[in-house]
Amino acid sequence: MAPHTPPRSDAPRRSRGAPRCDTALVIHPGALGDVLLAIPALRALRDAGGRVALAAQRHIASLLFALGEVDEACDFESLRLDALFTADQGARLPAADRIVCWFGAREPEFVRRLTAASPRVIVAPSVAPGCDVWEHLLATLGDGTAHAYRETVRVADDLVAEARATLGAAGADASRPFVVLHPGAGSPAKRWPAAAFAAALAPLAGRREVQIVLHEGPADAEPVAQLRRLLPAAIVLREPALPVLAGMLARCALYVGNDSGVSHLAAAVGAPAVVLFAAANVAWRPWASAPRVVTVVTERATERDLGDVWRALDAVLR
Repeated sequence: MAPHTPPRSDAPRRSRGAPRCDTALVIHPGALGDVLLAIPALRALRDAGGRVALAAQRHIASLLFALGEVDEACDFESLRLDALFTADQGARLPAADRIVCWFGAREPEFVRRLTAASPRVIVAPSVAPGCDVWEHLLATLGDGTAHAYRETVRVADDLVAEARATLGAAGADASRPFVVLHPGAGSPAKRWPAAAFAAALAPLAGRREVQIVLHEGPADAEPVAQLRRLLPAAIVLREPALPVLAGMLARCALYVGNDSGVSHLAAAVGAPAVVLFAAANVAWRPWASAPRVVTVVTERATERDLGDVWRALDAVLR
């Protein structure tokens, strides 16, 4: 198993639009995975010739800026959009030629007040029934584009280098192949059991040349501890900064994780990935075409699910 080589960070992004200098303010206060699903839409706005300023949770907006997917990162809270729900005068919207807001679409007064703030405003829900979320977000732009904008995110060399240093500090040898597991998720209902992860990864865990790295986010202590007991040789990496995590995922030989923001990040940066979804949530699958999405029963391990995951792992590693 060889380390995955990330795409060149100095390769130019293909532009499909005529050069213009408009600024688009994009508002999306959702969780990490929700915002990463907007990358194709953010690229469409950019390729139309404009700059893109993303207003999101601070750490998420900073990640998209570090990855080069937006031109400016704004803290969603700094906009004080709550004022638009109550007719207060406290909203602080930066100057923009266009606003795309995936927030507040079901509140008519909010929509009316935001629409008055810029010549071109789109306010739409962040999800829609019967449609993959990333496709819905792209469609809300209403420009009739047929392009999917699904190229892998290019991770800068300095982030990859920082990831190597972080891995080394955690006890891993970044020159050897490593597998990243993410057994956590934003909700327990999205977590495949630790015993299922251990059973699925047993053939790899037994290979001396392969290092297993368990990623632990802020809410993942319990599932990581459970899996560490079953894979005692695994290295635990606790809460790395998101840009550093992106550099790590871009270099891993394999990624396996639940429906989560970390899995969306792995998919976006081109990690050889197997991502586990409950059947009810597959509309949130990644926009990247390479990851293998496997639907599983999250409440327990089943022979059928283990077989499906083994086959997906085999296909990714082949």
